[in-house]
Amino acid sequence: MPNIIEITDFLAPELDPYARLTEHQLLNRDEPEKGLFIAESPKVIERALNSGCIPVSLLLERRHITGEAKYIIERCGDIPVYTADFALLTKLTGFKLTRGALCLMHRPHLLSAESVCAGAHRIVILENVMNPTNIGAIFRSAAALNMDAVLLTAGCSDPLYRRAIRVSMGCVFQIPWTFLEKEEACWPEPVITSLKTAGFKTAALALNDDSVSIDHPDLISEEKLAIILGTEGDGLAASTIANCDYTVKIPMAHGVDSLNVAAASAVAFWQLGKH
Repeated sequence: MPNIIEITDFLAPELDPYARLTEHQLLNRDEPEKGLFIAESPKVIERALNSGCIPVSLLLERRHITGEAKYIIERCGDIPVYTADFALLTKLTGFKLTRGALCLMHRPHLLSAESVCAGAHRIVILENVMNPTNIGAIFRSAAALNMDAVLLTAGCSDPLYRRAIRVSMGCVFQIPWTFLEKEEACWPEPVITSLKTAGFKTAALALNDDSVSIDHPDLISEEKLAIILGTEGDGLAASTIANCDYTVKIPMAHGVDSLNVAAASAVAFWQLGKH
């Protein structure tokens, strides 16, 4: 039987993760094994459960208990299901819940880069992409357009931030990913060298004079390719570009010099995912 708990006390500590803890507090860098995240909407929660994430509690609009979230509740066993009407939940959380459902979950253990890339033919590397909205959009495109894995440098935003999860529509749970080692010496040269040893060619998206077009036949024919995208505004570091096999550009019209990193990722994945 579901453990339904009507919200009567806004200050109940069980509600802190939903109402008062920041993303950084949920992440818990000092004790990562105790880290948590929040998935929003029944569809996204279902994708998180399908990937093996373990739920801690649910916060639901009352009408969804026997509606859209019924199947989710059944899958989550006897965890607490906190509930109230929509207006009360909005007041508690400070924002309108997407589809009236939130789920607090344990963070999964990070995989090694080697295991994430094992068997992959197209991988994405994100260098210091800091906007959670862009992270979420890139993951959604990566999952939809034939990318096999995503690696993130330590300067990237966390794919399990609530906004990143929501924008990705839960695709952060559908494609393997991990953070690269935090030591500066790890990126870019040692990582790129390791990828080359594993048979990958590397393609940096940048606007250098020696860039090749994204539809260059040599790119399309590469059996294993790592597509590298840089931070908003500044793009990729010069040292990263220098270590790559290709520097790649997306041809532009009407004097536009570049696309937002999320838009550029979708174009790149569509063109280079045809392997």
